[in-house]
Amino acid sequence: LCVTMLGLGCAVELGQLGQQLRRPVGLLLALLGQFVAMPLLAFLLALIFALDEVAAVAVLLCGCCPGGNLSNLMSVLVDGDMNLSIIMTASSTLLALFLMPLCLWIYSRHWINTAVVQLLPLGAVSLTLGSTLLPIGLGVLIRYRHPRAADLLVKISLWSLLVTLVVLFILTGTMLGPDLLAQIPASVYAIAVLMPLAGYALGYGLATLFKMPPHCRRTVSLETGCQNVQLCTAILKLTFSPELIGSMYMFPLLYALFQSAEAGLFVLAYKMYGKDSYKQDTLGEEEDTDISYKKLKEEEVADTSYGTVTTEEHNSIQMEPTQTAL
Repeated sequence: LCVTMLGLGCAVELGQLGQQLRRPVGLLLALLGQFVAMPLLAFLLALIFALDEVAAVAVLLCGCCPGGNLSNLMSVLVDGDMNLSIIMTASSTLLALFLMPLCLWIYSRHWINTAVVQLLPLGAVSLTLGSTLLPIGLGVLIRYRHPRAADLLVKISLWSLLVTLVVLFILTGTMLGPDLLAQIPASVYAIAVLMPLAGYALGYGLATLFKMPPHCRRTVSLETGCQNVQLCTAILKLTFSPELIGSMYMFPLLYALFQSAEAGLFVLAYKMYGKDSYKQDTLGEEEDTDISYKKLKEEEVADTSYGTVTTEEHNSIQMEPTQTAL
């Protein structure tokens, strides 16, 4: 988690941050996507599938988490707006310090009479969130002082993210064994599949509502559906005892698996079908510019070729008409 947050801080440039604060579209989209749409989606899915209090808290916690760095990597692969992606991830992480405990408190009211919710450690959640600010601040400082080192750390954090998720899932599944995996209800598996998929759709619809261009829509879609599962796992580990949370410790890992797989399908579909249209649109713009330039050059030639000046004997000057092909 610290390596991921360090990489996120290294990706933030102070100049871009100031520009986004002057036109806070990314901040607004992060607020609506991560702390309005996703917590509400998690709450509704927990109600629809009639989860018990332990599973509901795990789902709510994942739904209230800020955006993850996986979206930054996927945005690169779909030719998204990287500045928008990084600003949304960074701003949602900072907003989570205050809004994540608030969302947990609001949406856990339905299960208020249960032991898990009564013991929901909002203070420990806030402390864990606050501890992520240190590596983010260090990353911003590295970007300001040593840009080349920051670029290297960003690449390291993105690839370590993928490796860590795969290794963590394999080791957890192996150590806990298939018996514990079998104890997870089928409804929880269904939510782990549906929740990121619905998040991608909600993000795309939100960007369409703001009338954003296609590459920004793809970015907002990925930013909304991808959650910071490392943070969710850390909170579950640090704030709940294993006896209390039980097999639901696996939910963030399941979510990470399906959000990665579905984002991978998103990227694959774009590479197969959307990439050609993207190139054609770009090529069309270049051709239009080239045609306009050629037309301008022809007009310039036409304007300057009405006649030529020739000199004859006795220092006389005569205009000879010439034909101009238009």
